[in-house]
Amino acid sequence: MTLSLLEVEKIARWAHATQTDKQGRPYVEHLVAVVAGVRACAGDEDQLKAAWLHDAVEDTPLTERWLRGLELSPRTQDIVLALTKRDGEPAREYADRILATPGALLVKAADIAHNADPARVAGVDDAATRTRLTEKYAGMRALLGLDATAPCWGVARR
Repeated sequence: MTLSLLEVEKIARWAHATQTDKQGRPYVEHLVAVVAGVRACAGDEDQLKAAWLHDAVEDTPLTERWLRGLELSPRTQDIVLALTKRDGEPAREYADRILATPGALLVKAADIAHNADPARVAGVDDAATRTRLTEKYAGMRALLGLDATAPCWGVARR
């Protein structure tokens, strides 16, 4: 039996409870936005669970071993790990892993959409950081073949 979506949400909220984003907002707001983006694009339950957990291994002390120990489908676990950027990993390798993992592209598209939201980026105090983030997200969109203006970023449901 796998964890319910509500149980996964509780785990994600716990894992990120003390974190804030670059504007000092509770980090969980980002997770809520990514889940909402996946849901709006008809993402399935595995993708919704992965949306809650997409930054857990990368941005908290939680590990791949911890993730593999959760009662989650292998697909959910694979999506989370595909979205976990590794230290020093080239952007092309990261993008290729996302593209090769069924279900990961939609979650990453929702993640980028929220991270690159002009209103959100404008809230970053430092101009150099705003520029760096804007370029970073545009570059990743290009590597993944995402269209920021298309419904659901042009991602065919998969």
